[in-house]
Amino acid sequence: MTGSARTQPLPSRESIRTGRRPGGAARGTARGLAAGLAAGALALGSVLVGGVPAAAASGPDCSGAKGTALCAQAGDLLDVTLDQLRPTQPSIGFDQIYYKLGRYGSAKDEQNGDFNKRFDDWCETNGQEEAATVQAGATLADPASFTCTVPVGEETDETRAAMKTVVVGPGGELYLTDGHHTLTSFLETPDGGPSMHIRLRVTGNLSDLSPAAFWQTMQDRKWVWLRDENNRPITTDQLPRRLGLASFHDDRNRSLVYFTRDIGYQAPDDAAEYLEFLWGTWLRERVDLGTYDLNDSAVYLGAVRTASEAMSGVAGDTVIADGRTADELGRMDEWNDGKKPTGGEFGKLSAPISDAKPGKLAYALDFRGRVAPTPACTKTLTGTHTGPLVVSSGVTCLDRTKLTGPVVVVAGAGLVAKGADITGPVQAVGATAVQLCGTSLTGPLSIVNTKQRLTLSGPGCTANTLNGPVQLVGNPR
Repeated sequence: MTGSARTQPLPSRESIRTGRRPGGAARGTARGLAAGLAAGALALGSVLVGGVPAAAASGPDCSGAKGTALCAQAGDLLDVTLDQLRPTQPSIGFDQIYYKLGRYGSAKDEQNGDFNKRFDDWCETNGQEEAATVQAGATLADPASFTCTVPVGEETDETRAAMKTVVVGPGGELYLTDGHHTLTSFLETPDGGPSMHIRLRVTGNLSDLSPAAFWQTMQDRKWVWLRDENNRPITTDQLPRRLGLASFHDDRNRSLVYFTRDIGYQAPDDAAEYLEFLWGTWLRERVDLGTYDLNDSAVYLGAVRTASEAMSGVAGDTVIADGRTADELGRMDEWNDGKKPTGGEFGKLSAPISDAKPGKLAYALDFRGRVAPTPACTKTLTGTHTGPLVVSSGVTCLDRTKLTGPVVVVAGAGLVAKGADITGPVQAVGATAVQLCGTSLTGPLSIVNTKQRLTLSGPGCTANTLNGPVQLVGNPR
């Protein structure tokens, strides 16, 4: 056999889960997945004419990706690639991403007779519940290599509710309003990437608004989160321009809230936008993560317990943040659903990486241990800069910087560029360290005889886009 199969859709998700088994012939192909997009629109109330909604056929030009977005209405499903999406929040919880990447890269799901979680996550995000068949060598970038339990065109209100959401902005730009963690995990996993396709549910089309009116409406409807990883206010100009770990800052409180899921809170069906950030805002005053060694799994687990007990222990009518009460944000009546610490979701979270089924925290810390450290910045540049940049001492960090001009790193100095856009040559000879992650460079790159560390790829380092010749000589491996 070259693949494995699950039973065809059964009455409930749980019955599908219990019916899994390794082996068996692969069911269907994603030719049906791709071809079924048109059929799917029929079931979703959006009739396609030549690949665009019929209602828009006589109106705006709906051709091409931008045209299709311009004609999309609330409730429509858009097939997009990850590099088309603009974030609406400045930070994510890196440890949540590390958990996903650690699990996606592990063989333990398959060893337990299951499919790797990344295929379930893709199917759920695409409105198709979970994976049904996965061929040998299947990849997220090739939907023809796996199928989902709910075919395209047969989505239900329940499966659509699990999809991530997008708002169409001026010029047809797509602003992701839910799913930053999930889609960043897809982008960072080796078989995903920025060109990976996924469908998103449109929650609003604001393309006819001016940029100022657009952002005001986004704020009024709570479709944007304008606070940084330290809960300080930011402007819309400070939002990342694209997905990827390198484009975001790390909000440790956001990760903490993720690990308390189903222990201290459960996301309600009508969950508030940015629900986990609201809980994280409240927890900052109750759990000082600066006093915890988050490299120690037992200590990290203690922080999760303290946080989740605070969440479930607070009165349900307590206002947590943004006028929302604890009950509105999904507070659980009993910590860990009334189970002992060794059981329930807390017990699962506690499982070490050596277990057949490690906990989320174990996967996260295991993956984080493989991420190359970032040199400490002595100078940080943000925003837009024009002109040459000479790094003569210390470590200069380009934090989502848009820079036009040559960059020269002299011997003994260092450069870190994350989520940056550089137009011009970059040259480093004898630098202490150079790290480029998630950076778009238009121009030649020359790095010679780096003394300590050169990082251009690897775990946790978002792939770069290098448009020009590359010279790497005498650098440490």
